[in-house]
Amino acid sequence: MAASAQISRLHPIISPPLASRKPLISFSRFSPSFRCLSSPLSLSRPKTLTKPSYRNRVRASIRKLSESESIPIAKVPEDLDASIPAAAGVYGVFDANGELQFVGISRNIASSVDKHRKTVPADLCFSVKVGPADTATATATADRTVLQSAWKSWVEEHISATGKPPSGNLQGNYTWTGAPPDLCLTPGRHVSLTVPLEDLIDRLVKEHKVVAFIKGSRRAPQCGFSQKVVGLLESHGVDFVCVDVLDEEHNFGLREKLKSYSNWPTFPQVFAGGELVGGCDIISDLAEKAELKAILQK
Repeated sequence: MAASAQISRLHPIISPPLASRKPLISFSRFSPSFRCLSSPLSLSRPKTLTKPSYRNRVRASIRKLSESESIPIAKVPEDLDASIPAAAGVYGVFDANGELQFVGISRNIASSVDKHRKTVPADLCFSVKVGPADTATATATADRTVLQSAWKSWVEEHISATGKPPSGNLQGNYTWTGAPPDLCLTPGRHVSLTVPLEDLIDRLVKEHKVVAFIKGSRRAPQCGFSQKVVGLLESHGVDFVCVDVLDEEHNFGLREKLKSYSNWPTFPQVFAGGELVGGCDIISDLAEKAELKAILQK
């Protein structure tokens, strides 16, 4: 199958870093959003004598993934800055076995790689290939559609060679991009609600494909059951959001109201498609039977 056909078929499960897509996760928190690109320029377009556009010059300056040199990721920030350009472009991070894990876009490649170095396990963040855009033509940053085009080209090249996208670019894998923030029902405890709390709960579980009501935050669960549920959902690549039932500032009264809404007395509680799936025991049982992802994706 051609690479272009594969990328189209996999589009729903591939998460272009920094792309704005609905209803999937928005990565605008991490760096600038880039809109999905259009098709390459047609080869049948008649030649002109006009001066090549800035966009074409930048596109030509970004090498293919296979043509880029592999650079070891230094553990010292000063050494990393010296080896990786602080420029706009695309980059691919490889693990200790030389397997591509993530393709990203950045307006400062060195800064993005340094962030990965601090937050991603060392065996997954071992070396990097960079495709900096040549911005020496008096423009501070490359055109966003050009960078998106280069990103797509690198992902397609990897799929063509291996038959699969980089694992870090799959939807639900937040190792490289960071998980979405926990949701809050209200701006704060001091704000008077104009609709009943139960209606807010109903709206929330119906507007998001999978919602996990847990004790604590996604990154810091406050009980073993919540921690286990979060781990299972993440390990199965489930795209989900969390709500902290212990947050009395932004979710005041949620803990008791949710019990009556779901008719389920304990936490965590996982909803999918607006319906309660269950707590830790049921989620664990579904995972053991290899049915979890299929149930939550209905």
